[in-house]
Amino acid sequence: MKLLGIGSRINHPEYGKGVVTNVTSKHYWVTFMDNGLETIEIDSEFEIIEAAEDEVDTISFFEVERSLKSILKKWSDVSEVVTIADKWKGGKLIMQPGAPNLKSSELPIDTFFHKITMVRDRLRVMEQKINSSSLGEQEKIDLQQYITRSYGSLTSFNVLFKLKSQQFVGQRSK
Repeated sequence: MKLLGIGSRINHPEYGKGVVTNVTSKHYWVTFMDNGLETIEIDSEFEIIEAAEDEVDTISFFEVERSLKSILKKWSDVSEVVTIADKWKGGKLIMQPGAPNLKSSELPIDTFFHKITMVRDRLRVMEQKINSSSLGEQEKIDLQQYITRSYGSLTSFNVLFKLKSQQFVGQRSK
């Protein structure tokens, strides 16, 4: 079976006439005149009105973008956007000394949160550098355990994160 290219015109028994606007490894994205955008299987039954050739991109722009983001996140020191939980926005961190004659200190919680996320990002970069280093496997494992314990020490700050997926994760008990 030969793949249709972007711009091919088809007549689908259910959706009617349409134009192929994107091609993935399994689907055609087709904009139909009466039914709008639909995704159909490549091996679906339909009539080919006009086939466009040499226009096939078997990986969509979305898939390329998603893959690139994943690679950059894994291998660069570019950090993702991390948002503070809504209830903490505009808040402040108040540090009260134990001695009553000493002055307390206040810090915008957004500033504190930014510093916490910077620590996390730097731990991730260190983790990547360890993994790609020429250290022996046992040395890498030992250093990874220190990093995991560091994450565990920072789990108290997870309450500040809006998304659970961005929180610190230490060593899980078995």
